[in-house]
Amino acid sequence: MQTVTPRQMEVLLYVRDYRVKQGYSPTMQEIGNHLHVSRVTVFEHIGALEKKGLLLRGLKHSARSLQLSDDVAFPDEPRGTRFPLAGQIAAGEPIEAVEQNESIDLEEMFANTGETFCLRVTGLSMIDEQIRDGDYVICRRTREASDGETVVALLDNGEATLKKFYREADRIRLQPANPDFSPIYADNVSIQGVVIGVIRKF
Repeated sequence: MQTVTPRQMEVLLYVRDYRVKQGYSPTMQEIGNHLHVSRVTVFEHIGALEKKGLLLRGLKHSARSLQLSDDVAFPDEPRGTRFPLAGQIAAGEPIEAVEQNESIDLEEMFANTGETFCLRVTGLSMIDEQIRDGDYVICRRTREASDGETVVALLDNGEATLKKFYREADRIRLQPANPDFSPIYADNVSIQGVVIGVIRKF
């Protein structure tokens, strides 16, 4: 969702709550009365929210035409990408279980600003990097990569591959993370993105 100011969020929350209670949207005057601001200020907030695509107008001449966009994410509503963080679990020596009142949000962790994308992995060439067949890799869109980064590389033949990227003296080496697979050598490759996360569903 687009970034909103605290006051704009108050407008969105009021419109939502009013619609739940009354079955229709509040007027500009009712919003102004609730926020203790003038109608002019309300129109400014509404206009800004419309530009962000978070509020929509129904009938132009209707006083109760405001509609909430499906893109609105309210801070007091759970999201499907948020999970409670119950604590830590040892994968080595056992540790004491300590309950935590926290949560993690995949949407925040892999913030989609238009610069991230997701791909489903097929094959086992990156298994030693803990990337398995059927996993989803989250990638940051970029044309540049540093040696050792796991990249989405487009080859001259039009095929794309997921490998570790290395520059050598006169060529590029795309290194698998599985001894059963051989490196790919190329004069040039087009980097499409760098892997920043892996999601696995069991």
